[in-house]
Amino acid sequence: MRCIVTLIWHEGVWLSDVNTSDGEPVRLTLESGSCDVLMERVRYALPEMLELNFGYTGDVEVLFEIKRIDIVRGVVTA
Repeated sequence: MRCIVTLIWHEGVWLSDVNTSDGEPVRLTLESGSCDVLMERVRYALPEMLELNFGYTGDVEVLFEIKRIDIVRGVVTA
């Protein structure tokens, strides 16, 4: 099975959004202050979630997509 994990940086925290390759949501919501830590948490939790939600116990190929949302303020000139 292949899963697509989108990691999103928003307002100081990394959030995860997980779907199977056919677009089925896995319902795994995790957050962390570090992208690397969040990736490890997903790697650990994802197989259990797939078993609970889909009865799947095989290997999982994980594609991580990273998105970051930043606000860039303009320079105020006098």
